[in-house]
Amino acid sequence: MNKEFIEIRWHGRGGQGAITAAKIVAEAAFTSGYAGVVMAPTFGTERRGAPVMTSLKISREKIYDLSPIETPDVVVVLDHLLLKEADVTSGLKPGGIIILNTPMAFESYSFKDYQLATADITAISVEAGLPHGMVNTGIIGSLEKAAGLLGIDILLKGIEEEFRTRKPEKNSMAARIAYERTVAGG
Repeated sequence: MNKEFIEIRWHGRGGQGAITAAKIVAEAAFTSGYAGVVMAPTFGTERRGAPVMTSLKISREKIYDLSPIETPDVVVVLDHLLLKEADVTSGLKPGGIIILNTPMAFESYSFKDYQLATADITAISVEAGLPHGMVNTGIIGSLEKAAGLLGIDILLKGIEEEFRTRKPEKNSMAARIAYERTVAGG
């Protein structure tokens, strides 16, 4: 993957924290020296459980295109059930990466022209002491394991800063465990 310009599209449900997760990665990228960081959330009716999507562009150079992503390098899916509701691979570049929160085994999936990374982020988050369904910090660990964007320590620091008043240790633990347990392959 070209680490000079990266496009990540996040798919989740209202209340899962997809937008917060993208924000944490965006801020970590900016503090890591990426001059261009653009995040553009897209969602319909704002209600818990409704599908949400956000775009995150990261570049070494300033970004002038603020439009939503049409051809992502990476797709992050916070709920495996969204695979039945939306074409999350729409526009994904050949060889692109799909990060998937799922309780099912890695071998259960076949995404022909893409790389896949899976982990049961829901169970990992509960194990880390977070409420059931709070999967945003854990999925950041899976993203880092599969894509190697910024380094896990930089992202853990960003998570702890974002959640400094709301269980920072448990949120960073979810990301660390997910990083260690993510299964990735072609």
